[in-house]
Amino acid sequence: MATIIVQRPKLAWHERWFISTLVKGLKITLGHALKTFREIVGGKEKVTMEYPEQKWDANLPSYYRGAPALVTDEQERERCVSCQLCEFICPPKAIRITPGEIPSDDPWAKVEKRPKEFDIDMTRCIYCGMCEEVCPEQAIYLRKDYAITGESRAELMHNKKKLYEIGGKRVGLVNKWNELK
Repeated sequence: MATIIVQRPKLAWHERWFISTLVKGLKITLGHALKTFREIVGGKEKVTMEYPEQKWDANLPSYYRGAPALVTDEQERERCVSCQLCEFICPPKAIRITPGEIPSDDPWAKVEKRPKEFDIDMTRCIYCGMCEEVCPEQAIYLRKDYAITGESRAELMHNKKKLYEIGGKRVGLVNKWNELK
């Protein structure tokens, strides 16, 4: 097999020391700095938001997907029927459901099961909204919440009680497909 020798071009001294590249980079950086300075002096509105004092709540788009939560119906019943579709469709496998039976003598027994345990690991959740889309009972929805914090991983593991606490009650839910018509 023949070896091919590729001749490298001879570089000038300023190309070997990257001086021309450094000058081009400084030109771009100084151009951005001068543009920003002119905007500040000219009285143009600030783009930066001072986060803890100013919130995005009023500026969130209608399609924003935040943290998932569980909701109850008008009579404070669990809407979740433990079908586990959200658990199966979740790409990072952040949802874990353990189904439980509903006693037949329960006056609110509309289905044969409800979740005994419903956990969402918020450190794994990617806020894709697939759980909300697949839920046949509209029991899970994504809130407009973007500040989900905790001091440990255990605090970011939302159990059924916490999910209902942050979700609350949803009255008069309408199927999304009907809203689009």
